[in-house]
Amino acid sequence: MPQLYSFGLGIGTTNSNGEWLEVYYPQPLLEPGEDISNAVCQALNHSEGNQAITLDKDKLTALADALESVHAELAALARRFQESKRPTVATLLATDAAPSSVPEGYLKLHMLSHRLVKPHGTNLTGLFGVLPNVAWTNQGAIDIKELPERQLQARLNDEVLEVACVDKFPKMSNYVVPGGVRVAHTARVRLGAHLGEGTTVMHEGFVNFNAGTEGPGMIEGRISAGVMIGAGSDLGGSSSTMGTLSGGGKLINGVGKECLIGANAGIGIPLGDRCIVEAGLYVTAGTKVAMLDSDGKVAAYVKARELAGKSDLLFWRNSQTGAVECKTNLASFELNEELHKNN
Repeated sequence: MPQLYSFGLGIGTTNSNGEWLEVYYPQPLLEPGEDISNAVCQALNHSEGNQAITLDKDKLTALADALESVHAELAALARRFQESKRPTVATLLATDAAPSSVPEGYLKLHMLSHRLVKPHGTNLTGLFGVLPNVAWTNQGAIDIKELPERQLQARLNDEVLEVACVDKFPKMSNYVVPGGVRVAHTARVRLGAHLGEGTTVMHEGFVNFNAGTEGPGMIEGRISAGVMIGAGSDLGGSSSTMGTLSGGGKLINGVGKECLIGANAGIGIPLGDRCIVEAGLYVTAGTKVAMLDSDGKVAAYVKARELAGKSDLLFWRNSQTGAVECKTNLASFELNEELHKNN
């Protein structure tokens, strides 16, 4: 029997053709171990590869019986699923391969939001092509093609079907609410975001999938896909981090520890620790930067990409010349601890 990379027992939504729209995994497992792997694989007659197996009551019974002695909580979950009329699925990932189905993709997104893996810690290649575009409504996920009929039926029932958004990714809080975080506007954090303990996401903050924070941190700006923010860092209002999906190319963007990106500022290069970008300044890889010596004189001109990953840097725009300048920042700031107590 294969040693599983990940396992999830999920319940979700399908369209009228039986195609999966979304899956909720209450207790996803990363590297569940030999005992659980063997129990699951034997109960579901799984021998190799990655597979999402739709479960009927008989399979749920077999799975619950097999898990009883090795993971009582999952066994109890399988028995609870027997009481539901909603479709259920067991997703077995033998390897960390690119997701090939909606259940596989959702399991990996859950792993990120459950903090089982960090951004770039699991293979999400091709995820956009796997996930369907879905209408997220007050009646759950609805296939876009089936939405008009559902809207009409709702009106005939003297109801209004509220469509909150149309997207491939749902909001994280409908699936996972990690401990020790504050999220002021839940629609601005997608499933697959990784929020470390002590993270606060304010109303205009945004965290994409496969992105997030180590925590603690104050996020009032945008964390694009693929970007990780280090502990103690602050993204000011309307600031931005360029992700690989928004022009960042193959360079993996990120922010180190105890950094500050000012309001309306942004970065297209990864920052090391204790860096500051002044408000309103966007530093891209091709930005020409004047490096200042200890006397404040220009010592050299470099492209910002040459400073990628360097620590203790302070970026600003010279208000007289308009030139982007940089010097070593020895006075790193400290976050207000009171703002990050989310217990």
